[in-house]
Amino acid sequence: MSQTDSLLNTLKRQLRMQGKTYADVAQWLGLSEASVKRLFAERNITLARLECICEQLNLEFAELVQTMQTEERRLQELTQAQEQSIADDPKLFLIAVCVINGYSFAEIHHQYQLSEAECTQQLLKLERLALIQLLPGNRIKRRVAPNFRWRPGGPIQQFFQQHIANDFFRSRFDSESEKLLVLNGLLSRAGNDEWQQIMQRLAKEFHELCERESSLPITQRFGTTSVLAVRQWQHGLFKGYARKPEST
Repeated sequence: MSQTDSLLNTLKRQLRMQGKTYADVAQWLGLSEASVKRLFAERNITLARLECICEQLNLEFAELVQTMQTEERRLQELTQAQEQSIADDPKLFLIAVCVINGYSFAEIHHQYQLSEAECTQQLLKLERLALIQLLPGNRIKRRVAPNFRWRPGGPIQQFFQQHIANDFFRSRFDSESEKLLVLNGLLSRAGNDEWQQIMQRLAKEFHELCERESSLPITQRFGTTSVLAVRQWQHGLFKGYARKPEST
């Protein structure tokens, strides 16, 4: 990610934290909301406009840069060994998922059958893994970047595939909070690459939505899991009918 991307992503998070929208930015800059959206999408904002937005947020431009640098130092993913230590310990895995999703100590203790001592013990393990900082009063400070992810093909992803995937899909996906889309079509290699980029943007929007709603009480939010996957694949039922390519 370029420094321009990082800086604008940091600016967008600052806007959300103060409850400001693109409509507000449009008013400050004397532009239409559509123009502001285009500026952010195309990463094409002048320094003068950035300083104007910062001024409206009571934020020095230097502070914005410093915030960006701080966020860049946060964890984006763990090492193989760190993930394995979490995957091997169900309680630690549970607490890790909770803190990454913004749970407080009280919310973890209230929602799960873990004593305060057990919660503290697991949180100290996560602190040693540099995933969090445990502050006085059992306050949890996350040390993960907004785009934190589990390692592709790593222990956590493997755990999901082995133990959770079957349970996840054991649903009719017909309630108001559920949706299942199965898409099938023919794509070139370039088309497949473009679709993967779209999926990556969807993942980014999901994380930004979670961040926007992080200030809501935990009682107004519920665990939401989305699975985005793509592969060159054909159901085994059809493979027996496939014509073998002619040799050249």
